[in-house]
Amino acid sequence: MNTKEYISSGIIESYILGLASPEEASILECVMKNNAEVKAAFEEAQKTLEDLATAQAMTPPEDLKSKTWSKIQKEQITEEKTSDVSKPSMNLRIEEKREIKGTEKNTNWKSFTVAASVLFLVSIAGNLYWLNRQSEAKKEIVKLETANQAQNLALQKMNEKWQTLSGSNMQIIALKGVEKHPEAKATVFWDQKTKEVYLNAESLPKAPKGMQYQLWAIADGKPVNAGMYTEEKDSKIALSKIPKAQAFAITLEKENGSEVPTMENMYVMGGI
Repeated sequence: MNTKEYISSGIIESYILGLASPEEASILECVMKNNAEVKAAFEEAQKTLEDLATAQAMTPPEDLKSKTWSKIQKEQITEEKTSDVSKPSMNLRIEEKREIKGTEKNTNWKSFTVAASVLFLVSIAGNLYWLNRQSEAKKEIVKLETANQAQNLALQKMNEKWQTLSGSNMQIIALKGVEKHPEAKATVFWDQKTKEVYLNAESLPKAPKGMQYQLWAIADGKPVNAGMYTEEKDSKIALSKIPKAQAFAITLEKENGSEVPTMENMYVMGGI
């Protein structure tokens, strides 16, 4: 798969939305570090999500009030024409004419009152609609900013780990789940120059309260304590120095560890 096919595969969007698997995320982060085109595509996708909420903001149509006024004026003109056709003849008494004129004035006044009320209600409805859309847009922006900060923090942590573990002297040993824990997995990074051992065990289940994972090196057929694992140390801080080993394994022990491994609590093991 070339670079363009990789970018168009959707992995970048899945990563930003938190839908990518740990393996996919790890591969993407490694590719971004060494491929400027993929890194640029990632930054562009982030920017697109940030602009999404603002792009969705809507305001009431600008011609809404003018259309309402136009409709009211047309209705008023129709009423005036109808009133002219129905006027009494000149031989009606002056009192009747005055009464009719008074009625027409009242009718016109009522029309203006209704028109003003309609416009007032339309204005209120438009403002409420606009304020509601603005509030929703702000909430979406806050969510996107929070997600973006979390993604940046995760990316920063991964970069720190990568800087620590990407040396040419580093030997990588994959540890696979034993029969009781087939889905478990972890990775040991063994610096062949300094003999320091680092452990990535984020995929293991969270240790119960009062318990802690312990790494063991198998040297000459005997288990050797290789250090206690914590989330703060994961892939960043060496657990111990192991001069030689033929395999590594992890067991779940009481806090502060054990002198010998509890075999029934073994989770993963891998040979070199």
